[in-house]
Amino acid sequence: MEIRRVGVVGLGTMGAGIAQVALQAGNEVVGREVTAELGEQARTKIDHFLTRAVEKGRMSAEDQEAAMSRFRTTTDVSDLAGSDLVVEAIVEELEPKRDLFAELDRLTSREAILATNTSALSVSAIAAATGRPERVIGMHFFNPAPLLPLVEIVRTERSSDEAVDAAYEWAERAGKQPVRCNDTPGFIVNRVLIPLLNDCVRVLDEAGIAPEDLDKAMTNGAGWPMGPCELVDLVGIDIHNHASEALHGALGEDRMAPPERLVQMQSEGKLGRKSGEGFFTY
Repeated sequence: MEIRRVGVVGLGTMGAGIAQVALQAGNEVVGREVTAELGEQARTKIDHFLTRAVEKGRMSAEDQEAAMSRFRTTTDVSDLAGSDLVVEAIVEELEPKRDLFAELDRLTSREAILATNTSALSVSAIAAATGRPERVIGMHFFNPAPLLPLVEIVRTERSSDEAVDAAYEWAERAGKQPVRCNDTPGFIVNRVLIPLLNDCVRVLDEAGIAPEDLDKAMTNGAGWPMGPCELVDLVGIDIHNHASEALHGALGEDRMAPPERLVQMQSEGKLGRKSGEGFFTY
């Protein structure tokens, strides 16, 4: 199938980024938010980033205008009815996602692909809320979605080859580097990265290392492009802890559980870049 119209539910940081990816790929995009004000904020954010692309010579002004003309926001989920692909990017909690997918199942065509951008929850559990689990997949983009090339295309036991292949091919046309994976806890990147970052944080206290020195060690000694403390600050301490808790609940491995230091930072409101303070100040 050819994906022409893309729906995005939730236009926060990830959802707006995914909508921008689809617009730059030439798709018509309908973005749904709970209020018109939030939808307008997303439109302003996307237009800002496309304007910067024009200023840097990566996009023409005509292409920017055309892209924004293909973008419509709404507060009504039923406006996504004509979408070939709907990507969900709402709160990272299972029940709200299941409720949304049940509603999308009723509203969209039987051929439409329903995708979740979850980073840690079971895609199979989300798909079970629909009457067409063969059309439900995971499409895990990475933040910031317009810049980072990876998209994990997540297959459940009941996902059809057609749905997986169509999403994979669309991601390639959008300039991404998709990879296929099965619906296992953490998929590929988070399954490896989250316990590794947790180990790094535990080393801070166990070895009495300053965050600056840990980051210097890992960038200069292990070739990481960004130090672990800077990376956790970028992701958000609360987001990292949530994913850690989900992995720990699914696998029961001690390394998956969020370190006490991160739990304490979250309780103090030190969430990283978005709050102005985490391991570092911003």
